Order: sequence, then C-alpha cells, then structure tokens
Amino acid sequence: MPLGLRGRKKDKSKETSMLVEAEAVVAGGRGDEAAAAAASPPAQVPIRLLFHTQLAHGSPTGRVEGFASVRELYAKIAEAFHIAPTEIIFCTLNTHKIDMDKLLGVQIGLEDFIFAHVKGVKKEVEVFKSEDSLGLTITDNGNGCAFIKRIKAGSLIDQIKVICVGDHIESINGKTVVGCRHYEVAKNLKDLEKGQTFMLKLIEPLKSFDMIEPRSKGGSFAEGKIVRGKETLRLRSKGPATVEEMPSDIEEKAVKKVDDLLEMYMGIRDLELAATMVEAGKGKNNPDEFAVALDEALGDFAFPDEFVFDVWGAIGDAMQGRF
Repeated sequence: MPLGLRGRKKDKSKETSMLVEAEAVVAGGRGDEAAAAAASPPAQVPIRLLFHTQLAHGSPTGRVEGFASVRELYAKIAEAFHIAPTEIIFCTLNTHKIDMDKLLGVQIGLEDFIFAHVKGVKKEVEVFKSEDSLGLTITDNGNGCAFIKRIKAGSLIDQIKVICVGDHIESINGKTVVGCRHYEVAKNLKDLEKGQTFMLKLIEPLKSFDMIEPRSKGGSFAEGKIVRGKETLRLRSKGPATVEEMPSDIEEKAVKKVDDLLEMYMGIRDLELAATMVEAGKGKNNPDEFAVALDEALGDFAFPDEFVFDVWGAIGDAMQGRF
C-alpha cells in the first residue's frame, strides 16, 4: 500500500526511561552517609515500582512488581493469586466492575489499583447472521485473549441477551481463536457468510453478586479515593515498559480519535495500537513520511491507504486543536 515514500526506511531513536528491576541498598551509619554526601553529589536511587491488585470477583490484595511488558504483568498477577495467566480475560483500573472505560491499556498511573477479571461461566451461542454487521467491537488483552468490548445498540448481537460485553471469544464454528489478535478475530466474524448460522463459544468474566448489572456496559467509577499519579507506566506488547509523563490532553484526544478509526475500519479497539500510531506521527511533515513510520513500527498490519490518510488527518486535527 505505497504512498510514495514507503520504500524508504528511516532510523528511529527512542530515549526511554527503563523500568528498573533492583533496589539500591545503603550500608553504614549516619556518619558514613554524611561523609559520602560531602565527598560527592548524591546519586539517583533506582525506584522499584510496586502495584496493588485484586481479583475483580473478590480476593485478598496482592502486590506485583518487576514486570516490563503486558505479558509479564499478567504472569505476575497470576503468580500472586496462584492461577494460570491464561485465566485472566482483562484487567480494569481502580474499579472491580466490568467497565470498558477503565480497561487497562497503554498507561498505568503509578497509584492505580489493578483488578483482574478471570474466566467464569462458559457459554455456547448459536447465531443466525441475518445482517452483514454483527454490531461487535473486539479487543484483546495483549496476552492471547480476545473479548467483546462493545455491543452496538439495536444490532444483531444486541438482540441476543446471553452475549455480553467482557465475554472472551474462545472459538468460532468450532475453530479456536485463543491466542489470536483482536483484528484476526474481527476478520473471522466479518468473513462469516450472511444468511448462515454459526456457533460462538464464549467465557464470561467471573462475577461477584454485586457485579450483576446491565449487559452492555459496566458500572460507573465509584472508587474515588484512588487517584492517578502524574507519571504513568507505559506498557507495550513488544518491548520494555517505560515510566513517562501523563499524556497531554491533545495526545489523549488524538489517541481516542485513532481508536475510533480502528473501530470504524477494522472492528477493533486498541488504545496501545492507537497510541503507537500517534507516536509514529510525531515530527512527520506529510502522510508519506507517516506511512513510512507506520510500516517501520506496524508493518504486519498492512493498513490500507485510505485508513492511513484518515489517521494522519485525525492526528493533525488533534494537534491543531480542531476537536
């Protein structure tokens, strides 16, 4: 999908603040510390980041630290509660409810509390595809588990009350999609022939009694006493985690707009992917340069030209304050 300059690859240089795995150990008494301070300027002490977590349906509080990627975070949470990482469907921040607006994405505030939603009841649902669009938006947890993020009101799936937001899609017509990315699952659903019946195997998140709510959306954010820090931990499905400043309002608007375009073109929601695309657009002067940067960062997706132009326009509109 060339736009003119896509054949040229540009070197990228990223300066990041790596997540440090070790804590500094200070030896000696007060006299030794004073002498050392007088002899040389104080060195920066590495900080080991620590997050608190619970299972969303109820559990004691656990602690996780020393992770540098999404997969490692899920492994640490699973270790804290003696479960398999594959049992976790998704995580929410600062609420135990199934609230897709609080979904753990690319940023974790340094004071955020993590709630892990694990697999519960299995369901088999027969669906007659009477329309081209099912009305589903799919996302995944970055650890091989795709799930339903949104059900469009009045859509075909909206009429099937047993299918809910948060449900993990395990298989389609007997073919497992465990380990598939969200865009692969969305394509499989889109490619199903209209006028035919297909079978979905789903697993809903395990719920406590106070979490039983309307099927299409989670509860409101009630845990107001938990606040976000000014810095966040940026998680990536590939590459190390980094500590960064909170994204600006302009950057957040750009990411949300690109996420909307991902849903429109591909039927998926992925804030990490949207943020990566916005980051790729920084410092680019035209859509051709942007297309080259996208190919370098996300070449496996093979985005169509029309989508690339729309994303470029959305980023430009956000940066110019036109939203």
